[in-house]
Amino acid sequence: MPPFDLPDFHLPHPARLNPHLERSRAHSARWARDMGVLPTDGAAPLIWTEQDYAAHDYALLTAYTHPDAPAPVLDLVNDWYVWVFYFDDHFLEHYKRPRDMAGARAYLARLPSFMPADPGEAPPAEPRDPVERGLADLWARTVPLMSGQWRARFAESTRNLLQESLWELSNIDEGRVPNPIDYVQMRRKVGGAPWSADLVEVALGAELPAGIAATRPLRVLKDTFADAVHLRNDLFSYRRETEEEDELNNGVLVVQRFFDVGPQRAADTVNDLLTSRLRQFENTAGTELPPLLDEHAPTPEARLGVLRYVRGLQDWQSGAHAWHLRSGRYTDRGAEGAGRPLPSGPLGLGTSAVRPRVPERPPRGGPPAAARTAAEPFEAPRLTVPYGARLNPRVDAVRAHAGTWAAEMGLLDQGGWDRDAFDAADYGLFAALTHPDASGAGLELVNDWHLWGFYVDDLFAERFTRACDAVGARAFVARLAEFMPADPAAGAVPAAPAERALADLWARTAPAMTVADRREFAAVVGRFVGSRLWELAGHAQRRVPDPVDHIEMRRTTGGAEFSTGLLRHCLQDEVPAAVLSTGPMRALVDAFADVGGLHHDLLAYRREVEDGDELDNAVLAVAGFLGCGPRRAAEIVGDLAAARTREFDRIVTAELPALTDGLDPAARDRLTGHIEGLRRWMAGDLEWAATTGRYRAPSGSPSGSPSGSASGSASPALARHRSTHAPPRRPRVPPPPGGGGGPGTRPARTKPTAPGGPTVLSGSTGSAGPKGLGGPVGLGTSAADLGAFKGALHSPKHSTMPGGRGS
Repeated sequence: MPPFDLPDFHLPHPARLNPHLERSRAHSARWARDMGVLPTDGAAPLIWTEQDYAAHDYALLTAYTHPDAPAPVLDLVNDWYVWVFYFDDHFLEHYKRPRDMAGARAYLARLPSFMPADPGEAPPAEPRDPVERGLADLWARTVPLMSGQWRARFAESTRNLLQESLWELSNIDEGRVPNPIDYVQMRRKVGGAPWSADLVEVALGAELPAGIAATRPLRVLKDTFADAVHLRNDLFSYRRETEEEDELNNGVLVVQRFFDVGPQRAADTVNDLLTSRLRQFENTAGTELPPLLDEHAPTPEARLGVLRYVRGLQDWQSGAHAWHLRSGRYTDRGAEGAGRPLPSGPLGLGTSAVRPRVPERPPRGGPPAAARTAAEPFEAPRLTVPYGARLNPRVDAVRAHAGTWAAEMGLLDQGGWDRDAFDAADYGLFAALTHPDASGAGLELVNDWHLWGFYVDDLFAERFTRACDAVGARAFVARLAEFMPADPAAGAVPAAPAERALADLWARTAPAMTVADRREFAAVVGRFVGSRLWELAGHAQRRVPDPVDHIEMRRTTGGAEFSTGLLRHCLQDEVPAAVLSTGPMRALVDAFADVGGLHHDLLAYRREVEDGDELDNAVLAVAGFLGCGPRRAAEIVGDLAAARTREFDRIVTAELPALTDGLDPAARDRLTGHIEGLRRWMAGDLEWAATTGRYRAPSGSPSGSPSGSASGSASPALARHRSTHAPPRRPRVPPPPGGGGGPGTRPARTKPTAPGGPTVLSGSTGSAGPKGLGGPVGLGTSAADLGAFKGALHSPKHSTMPGGRGS
């Protein structure tokens, strides 16, 4: 008996079949024998038998996913797919089943040599098995067709696909089921869909222009495409992977373990996430791609190529679904699925945007999604990080400096913030807690950079987001870039407080940097400011973001990259670039960003969502996606934050030691110091959230311990430096951000007390483990009328929701 019934899939585009299928089938079998993938002359099979190969029918996959490819190109792309599936099964048999980590590392280390950067360069070694032989053959046949920038992208995708297989093997070896955020992020690399998206360019002869390929809209299209492909595969392959292969890296299993629900509930939730990612794809294609093409103004041929590429990704989704129903690789549904009618309807870019948003299946019971969210009021869960906060002894001096500098730059009073609100926010304390070991000059510099980031975030929200002024917002973002030139003496003349402050900061920061570092940090600041355009676009659409898109964009809007850049460039916390670019370090910084961003969303929920007009909040995104109430959504967000904290520590313990082997003692010490700096930042940020006036309940509010307040007693050193200012009046510019994420975070209304030991903010629940989903899981509330949704979300009439553990 199957572990669950396959859900009803969202299929916005019909599958089409390439007319060259039979030719490709014949070619595929010949190539597989030539490479040794299939046995010849009666030899015993290495991995696949002829029967296995015929049942899998990879030529059918290629014909469905590339319906417009010419015959010779279809053959080439099909050979790539045969190779990648063979690699996956070969790696399973030789390294995953025997848990041979050392052998896997040595094996994978050889494969990149068969992808030389120079198309005319021969591999340095002779292939010794079908995987190496096939890769050498395919690389030589493919790269002459494409440009150097495409080769670089494809080589990176291929290396990710190969090397991140070690992540899967490590999880199996440790018996570790990843958390949902970690899984989605890593599955993109090891699952192969981004690699397949690169091959869409080959199949269509439509290479993306380099300047467009690196932009957010194209990155989101590629990521949402990949997520939907992988989640679909997880649903079809669950039984084979969990029952026959002892696999732990499957989205259905990840949801089962994190939410403590059964396979059917988990499968339905995975399908809802798949649907959400497809809708994010369509939204990005319909709303972000057209202005991108207008801005970059490529040739008509290039514009058409980009649109053909997007349609190619749509074809791949629908074609892969049709293949899964007919192939015998994962299930015995092949014969049954062959008779199923293919999806019908209009084909083309943007058709789903005009299609009514109806459920893909009958409701699973319970009230409508908007009504379900009224089940309980919001209450923040207990927040903690396992690191104690420390205070810089220069706290009083930096407080005084913050007020002086903000006034000199024009950030106060007529220029922006109300002085009482500024004093109550206590930004000097933020700097002193997040940088406890910084010197006087260094502490002042990071304080001023953070002040500027908070100010710009509030100014942007007031001036552009609330007015939906996209034209003015783009001009504002472009203007700020002029104050960060590679030559510090060449900046523009400032005409407003935000420009004056940035010009001052750049003049104090840039001279100590190399030209390359200046350009890199300017790009970091540009991404931080430019991410507000994404928030503005969502606000204009009245759209609650897709949960995955929210978490990933939160890493930029919340200022984590900005803050880590300050650690490196303002405090000379230099880590070798080769180390920073590694997978473990990138994963570490992402976990750091998620912890702060999710903490902020919990603490800021009341002010941003209940009292304000904010849409970009993880609690709101989770409540809309799962169809649960804000309290349950807050518990889930808290569990995600706790899981990302554990992931941060796991990476430090399990993955980073291997990076230090080739470092000299000084570089190793710098890396250790950088990690400790991130820990101190997380602890100090959460401590500040418990002390800043931005989180205090206004005068006259009920007494007691509101959600999000801290528990425990204050250390004497911290208690002496608590702000004594009264809760702030609402400033003319929205209140400066605070708590759980640095610049880019706006405040919630809570009443703090001081934590002792590990930094903790306590609410009604602990964060020892994930909570059940609590009620029917639903999708689509983000597409519903927001006013009705938020009205139901905070209705005083509450109902009881049945659910899993924790309900």
